[in-house]
Amino acid sequence: MFEMTTDQLNEMGALNTTVEIKQQPELWLDTLNIYKENLEAIEAFLADARAMGEGRLSVVFTGAGTSDYVGDTCAPYLRHAGDTTLYDFKPIATTDIVSAPRDFLNPDEPTVVVSFARSGNSPESLAAVQVAKTFVKNVKFINITCAPEGRLAVESEGDADQLTLLIPRANDKGFAMTGSYSCMTLLSTLIFDTASLEQKTAWVEAMAKLGEDVIAREGEIAEFLSGDFNRVTYLGSGSFGGLAQEAQLKILELAHGLVATSYDTSMGYRHGPKSFVDDKTLVFVFVNNDEYTRQYDLDILNEINGDQIAAKTIAIQQDGATKFDGASFTLAGEALPEAYLALPFVMVGQVVSLLNSVRVGNTPDTPSPSGTVNRVVKGVTIHPFEA
Repeated sequence: MFEMTTDQLNEMGALNTTVEIKQQPELWLDTLNIYKENLEAIEAFLADARAMGEGRLSVVFTGAGTSDYVGDTCAPYLRHAGDTTLYDFKPIATTDIVSAPRDFLNPDEPTVVVSFARSGNSPESLAAVQVAKTFVKNVKFINITCAPEGRLAVESEGDADQLTLLIPRANDKGFAMTGSYSCMTLLSTLIFDTASLEQKTAWVEAMAKLGEDVIAREGEIAEFLSGDFNRVTYLGSGSFGGLAQEAQLKILELAHGLVATSYDTSMGYRHGPKSFVDDKTLVFVFVNNDEYTRQYDLDILNEINGDQIAAKTIAIQQDGATKFDGASFTLAGEALPEAYLALPFVMVGQVVSLLNSVRVGNTPDTPSPSGTVNRVVKGVTIHPFEA
């Protein structure tokens, strides 16, 4: 796909999605620069937010769909790599905040709501801000969005309680979020990771090279999709649990449900969801670089592979002292922390989804032939809320 001409990709209805997957390593370097350019404003804003009250500041990562999985990917990492004496990191979907705020927000807890939104126009993105303003006594907002003209960005202008950070080149035109997911995940990780700026820069540069390697090895990924299958499952631990959910959503979206999907954590899969696996199932496991956690990822790989119940059992991993010896997509280089490694890893899942979409005869850029599933969610009624 990545070697095809523009005309060929247009004919397949795959131009936008293909280009947007391929350009991510370059966009990650752009995102690093956006972080550096806004670092002073970010630090000043967070200092003001911490002054809202005593104790730890609640940091709520929120979004809907893929934007929700941004928080699910970065929050587990930040619970040990962020400053947990100052911040309590919580991923909560906008759909939960809007529909049941009393179940998910504490009105007496000083809070920073970090909103993730590709377009900033989905009803839940806007309503979550208003609900939090209404319900939480001391609240500020960091809006990470890809659309300067979107309502989330426009309506926050001039509000001292809101800091908006824009990643405009990541405003995907295709149906599925690809670069917007990875860039928003990266920017939020950079904001709260306590590593030095020099270390963060080195990690981003290393992961960009890994992302380029993924693109160059499209043929290896295509080989995983050879043969007869109609189910795909993704597993992972820690931050890769959220990553697994995002990867399975890409399959589901781009194939319009023609391939069944599931996701879980590596340990959780045994507790019933493993029933999903049959001889027409591809099982992908994202392997963590943490020495302790990695053992559990390898355990489930070896178990399913040994059971011989799946069509293929495939590890997505970095090279290391211990690794899965069966089918794998293995990236070389310095071992990266999970929130950074998640982004070249998700590119593998995105390529799988792109190739599979074409395999089942779909058009990746517009995968919903009925139009009932939309790029920006429609048909949502936001009901009035009073605290």
